[in-house]
Amino acid sequence: MTSSHVLVTGATGMVGRRLVERLLERGDTVAALVRDPAAAVDLEAAGAIIHQGDLATPTSVIPALQEAHCVVHTAAHVGDWGPADKYRAINVVALEEMVTAARRIGRLKRWVQVSSLGVYGPRHHAGTDESAPIELRGIDGYTQTKAEAEFVLQRYMSEWDFPAVILRPGFIYGPGDRHVLPRLIEKLHDGSLKMIGKGDRVLNNIYVDNLVDAILLAIEHPNAVGEVFNLRDARPVTRREFIGTICEHFGRPLPRSIPEPIAKLAVGPIESFARLRGATTAPLLTQARMKFMTKNLEFSIEKAKQRIGYQPAVDFREGMQRALESIAPHGQLPA
Repeated sequence: MTSSHVLVTGATGMVGRRLVERLLERGDTVAALVRDPAAAVDLEAAGAIIHQGDLATPTSVIPALQEAHCVVHTAAHVGDWGPADKYRAINVVALEEMVTAARRIGRLKRWVQVSSLGVYGPRHHAGTDESAPIELRGIDGYTQTKAEAEFVLQRYMSEWDFPAVILRPGFIYGPGDRHVLPRLIEKLHDGSLKMIGKGDRVLNNIYVDNLVDAILLAIEHPNAVGEVFNLRDARPVTRREFIGTICEHFGRPLPRSIPEPIAKLAVGPIESFARLRGATTAPLLTQARMKFMTKNLEFSIEKAKQRIGYQPAVDFREGMQRALESIAPHGQLPA
């Protein structure tokens, strides 16, 4: 499709901001849905139309849909701790209200949903493709509600021919990351970062611009509508390479490794104690972090390559260097 008006939700996040920039560069009319317009002054200066709205109040985002021919839904409540209901209000309830409104308005030609490879079961994966079932009982509220959101969209797609595309990226990294990389860097510097096991299993990483390339293909390619695509970089990397690249940037040795069996025994009691005391932030070790650090997460991207021409251009080493330089130039942490 040739989209004349693209609405990007979550436009001040890492993915949304980069997508808005790329859309503007190629000449699209772009609307950005943001909670805080003050965080989007640069996007407005670049030519984006700013709509203020909060998915916690779904009616507030409906006006932004009025002119949209294409919606790219990057906004989500993210994290690996807390009850699923906390995530469901944003990731599922708001989504359903938005697609219902878009269908009623009748202008929409394509909805691109940024989901997650986390919707697959928390097991080892080796070449898992889109034919594998997803699981509604995730190990955390985020992955569970991402799966629930896909079921909502699939129902709209099958019952009303809703023109959606579902993209399942792996762990997203790059400039603009305000969550995972800063947290890992902080733990590296305070000495609390640990490897678990040998670090020889692979991670399903994807650089932000590789993901944006895939989103642009999903907007334009005629083969995209009605499909689901797994997405990652061209090559998965081991945890040892992933953590080691961060350590190299700061001139630090690899952190000490905890044997995986010990971590497996400890994670249940650690999570239970955290829930018992009503912790609002994740403890040092969670099931989600065990998955991130120990599971083999190798997913096939052949469908995206064959059907829509996805070719991840940025290698992990280059992408991670860009990300680290944006957070800590020349290995120096911001004051």
